[in-house]
Amino acid sequence: MKHLFIVIFIFSYVFSSAQNVQTYTYAVKGLDTLKMDVYKPENIKETDSLPVVVWMHGGGFSGGSRAGTDETNIANFATSKNYIGISISYRLLRKGIKTGFGCKCSKEDKLFTFNQGVLDFLDATQFIYDNSDTLQVDTSKIIAAGSSAGAEIILHTVFMKRFFLSNDTAYDSIKYAAAISFSGAILNSEDIITTNAIPTVLFHGTNDTTVPFSTAPHHNCQPNKVGYMMLDGPNTIVKKLEELETPYYFNIVKGGAHEVASVNSNDLDDIFYFLDKTVRKNDVLQITEYSLPQLTKY
Repeated sequence: MKHLFIVIFIFSYVFSSAQNVQTYTYAVKGLDTLKMDVYKPENIKETDSLPVVVWMHGGGFSGGSRAGTDETNIANFATSKNYIGISISYRLLRKGIKTGFGCKCSKEDKLFTFNQGVLDFLDATQFIYDNSDTLQVDTSKIIAAGSSAGAEIILHTVFMKRFFLSNDTAYDSIKYAAAISFSGAILNSEDIITTNAIPTVLFHGTNDTTVPFSTAPHHNCQPNKVGYMMLDGPNTIVKKLEELETPYYFNIVKGGAHEVASVNSNDLDDIFYFLDKTVRKNDVLQITEYSLPQLTKY
């Protein structure tokens, strides 16, 4: 009887959550139809315009899903804190490619993949801007968020948009209010300047050899490999944010590897506390915490 109760409870939870999710197509690019799942709080009013967390999943640009466990958990948690939660799909340009996205993938292919991912994220954001009334989104409070590959894209979108779109003014009106990165990095933290520095949440393991914690090669590739490419991880990014007196919440997972890219539900309260303080109230917080690797609990 106890087991029956648990099964019914889980089914009821999933069903009730699913009732408040709507799916939209934000772009069609070749054979790829790119969609977003929009999660709204159950008690949202018709006149509400809420901050939004836009989540981009990980998966090495070859896998993952906008409907994964991390994705649905963070979107549902966002609604419990009176935010809109949006999880997007994007083009998985390394899917089925033998060279993957590691040391056998050329730097040129990596940069192209980053570039196209930035375009996908910007197109998703533009759709949110254009349909903000329907989605009930406050476009002054759009939070770019992601894990692993998704975190790399959102950080490049927020801090290095001009590098990838130097002559393109189509997205100039898009602004982000904050960023959340689980195991992400960027090409050059020197591109973080006063005009694009925003409150940033960074979770990263000190022993991550896939995406560096400090400044190091992507996937720990040796200089003689075609995939050799230096990246600035969160330990380097935070120094720049500190210099610019920009809010950040840096969770350093001592001994953690790339599994830190998986979102642990125990961390979400702290993340949304930081967002409430910095995005909703414009407080300046600079927080560094140390934690140990932990099993992801759902």
